[in-house]
Amino acid sequence: MPHALAQAVEIVTTALTVAGLGYFLAVIVATRVFLHERRKPCPQFASAVSILKSLKGLDPGMLDAFRSHCRQNYAGQFELLFGVGSLNDPAVAAVKQLQAEFPDVPIRLIECPQSLGTNGKVSTLAQLAAHARYDFLLINDSDITVGPHYLERVMCCFADPTPGKRGGKKTHEVGMVTALYRGKAHGTLPSRLEALAISTQFAPGVLLSKMIEGGMHYGLGSTLAMRRDALEKIGGLLAVVDHLADDYELGARIAHAGYRVVLSSAVVETSVPAYKWREFFDHQLRWLRTVRCSRPAGYAGLIFTHGFAWALINLLASGLSPIAMWLLALSFFLRLGQAMTVGSAALGDHETLANLWLLPALDVIAMGLWVAGFASNTIVWRGLRFTLKDGKLAKV
Repeated sequence: MPHALAQAVEIVTTALTVAGLGYFLAVIVATRVFLHERRKPCPQFASAVSILKSLKGLDPGMLDAFRSHCRQNYAGQFELLFGVGSLNDPAVAAVKQLQAEFPDVPIRLIECPQSLGTNGKVSTLAQLAAHARYDFLLINDSDITVGPHYLERVMCCFADPTPGKRGGKKTHEVGMVTALYRGKAHGTLPSRLEALAISTQFAPGVLLSKMIEGGMHYGLGSTLAMRRDALEKIGGLLAVVDHLADDYELGARIAHAGYRVVLSSAVVETSVPAYKWREFFDHQLRWLRTVRCSRPAGYAGLIFTHGFAWALINLLASGLSPIAMWLLALSFFLRLGQAMTVGSAALGDHETLANLWLLPALDVIAMGLWVAGFASNTIVWRGLRFTLKDGKLAKV
């Protein structure tokens, strides 16, 4: 490498490494703010709620995830509605077993055969919503496992009187409540990397954006609890039936309509399949390209989150200089501190500490995938290829 080019790379990567250090520190602060906020007592609020789940096939641990929703310590009424595209779906047997195990819980299985748009999950949910009895709707994925106080912690947020701001306008009524999640890996190395990425890359970004933006302005698919009138005000679920990032869109539109979006103190768990490498890369690229379409400025800003990888490049570009070694060491220890603060303290992820040795490899892979995220608008979802344009899906 010519000396001038190496020197330029060294200068740029030094700046990016320092910016990465600032990012790690900011995430730790944001996490501490979140931990302080969730110590506040939960207001009394137990309105009746309909839980909607779109099913297609079987996920690892799915039946146990369903059971966790039936074992709620909740003062109000709730019902579980499961939607399938066909009664021949393998998930039907799991729902029938659940109904047999919990005869006192209102559980309904509803066939939703219509294809209302390119996002099959939202298409099913839109048909389910018409059958829901209550004025509060809660949507989460089929593989989400929750604690016994989940509904209590989510629903009490609708009673939060704290005013917020959006675009210079005051917002008061809570229209949506969402929640963080951690991943439970299943066996393979890519599965463990995916779970680690959720706790140490995705969740930190959410907590920092919440602190910087003065609140949540989008939703997370792990929990989308909504007032029915807020949902109807934005055009209902059909308004996002062609969008891949339906969770983001629903939260963003509800916030834009003048409601508040609140991050609950509840943390749920998602089951990470036993991915092979190709499936891992496809899933990561799908998520990254979705972020790029939904929040282009935020995606560009991810350049500052790769502090450890930049420190490695800086070390090579500097010819192993002492300053570069010092920056790498500082970046490594701050990255570990950030991962443990978010993963262990905020998310209660017991797998984070066991998988910390994978963090350097994950960070290098993540930078490569971030660059690859710019290369195309094509994503793979449930074995099918789609292109993304303005956040909407089109089959290839």
